[in-house]
Amino acid sequence: MLCGLLPLAACGGGSGHGWNGSVQCAPYARSVTGLRLSGAAAGWWRQSEGAYAHTHVPAPGEVLVFRSTHRLPDGHVSVVRQVRGSRAILVDQANWVPGRIDHGIPVVDVSQANDWSAVRVWWQPVHSLGKSVYPTYGFISRDLPDRPSPDA
Repeated sequence: MLCGLLPLAACGGGSGHGWNGSVQCAPYARSVTGLRLSGAAAGWWRQSEGAYAHTHVPAPGEVLVFRSTHRLPDGHVSVVRQVRGSRAILVDQANWVPGRIDHGIPVVDVSQANDWSAVRVWWQPVHSLGKSVYPTYGFISRDLPDRPSPDA
């Protein structure tokens, strides 16, 4: 089964555990969004704290941050292209299929709380959602987080 052979990879972080070709998810997401984040994709969540807003409700242009797992040692990031409902989005991403940039890829929220903490991703080689469930942190928005007023 192809889903079991999915060689997901390093997404710009350099763990050396994945496919390290010329197309990586983190540099791609950075170039599309303008977010000033670097390193392994899974580290973007912590790195963005205080600099960008975090949310669990997707919007176009936001970055979905996948946690580090055995299959994704450096995590992964995807850019939301379109919201299709409370539990379905389309994303643009690099290196989900090694060496490729893909546009309009379906991602479905399968979390029990409907908070985008667990997703399934379309796997183009089999033309279906993959069977694997991937844990995520949520979405990084280019908007600045709410900050207390200096007068408060």
